[in-house]
Amino acid sequence: MLVLFIGTSFVTAKGLAVFMEIMCLNGWGGKMHAQLLPYLQSTQPDVLCLQEVVHTPSADKSVLTYRDVGTELPQSARFFDDVCAALPHHSAFFCPAALGDLWDGDTRYESYWGLATFVHKSIPIIGQAQGFVHKAFSANGYGDHPRSRSAHAVRLHDSETGSPLTISHMHGLRDLAGKHDTPERRVQAQRLRDLTFSIVEAGDQIVICGDFNVLPDSVTFDLFARDGLADLVISRGFQGTRNSQYKKPGKFADYMLINDELAHARFDVIYDPEVSDHCPLVLNTSQV
Repeated sequence: MLVLFIGTSFVTAKGLAVFMEIMCLNGWGGKMHAQLLPYLQSTQPDVLCLQEVVHTPSADKSVLTYRDVGTELPQSARFFDDVCAALPHHSAFFCPAALGDLWDGDTRYESYWGLATFVHKSIPIIGQAQGFVHKAFSANGYGDHPRSRSAHAVRLHDSETGSPLTISHMHGLRDLAGKHDTPERRVQAQRLRDLTFSIVEAGDQIVICGDFNVLPDSVTFDLFARDGLADLVISRGFQGTRNSQYKKPGKFADYMLINDELAHARFDVIYDPEVSDHCPLVLNTSQV
């Protein structure tokens, strides 16, 4: 069979088949931007759901430092802008959760922190929703743990099937006690579900993903199962979503759930190359 590749589309003897590549990743504040940006430039996912995004409009430094009790972490000060430059043919949506401080020595910079969604400009966006799964926007610092967490959903027109595709993602709250279920995590799952289904219509393909910060046996997955959504990391036998950059025990944090309309889609957890302390999750909607 003759196959001609044209970007993310290919032509077969049966006609034109168009598929969408969806990537989900916690970007670790751009700590590994030297590896991550070339990776995004080379892969060019059609949709990128990116968590832990730093946006510091006033920054005149490329790297600043995040400080918390007992923690100092380098951050790519203009991470959002850098990813926009790596994906110039994408529409970019930044969803801040908090406005806090980053540091260069004793110099303080106000910096937004949240998540972002990037959608290739060739894909029509026919609906979207933004909100919070934990607390609300924090305008006066990052706040006490567990901190504010945002979510974003987009509804896209899928040219292959002719039916819409709704994609949502969140960065689940971080509890210093661990990733076990808590009342707050049950609420965040319900809020993510409600945000997603606020734009879903009958027949939609659905993808819900992100760094959920829960364990594989979480009640989070029971809630989504009621809507016919199943996680691919667990069900397809992957042994975690963390790589060698992550030094703590426990390798599960990131998940991607789909409904039956995407049951035959191809999915992978990318362990190499390492571009963060989280692994990219990649879904290809093609069924050929």
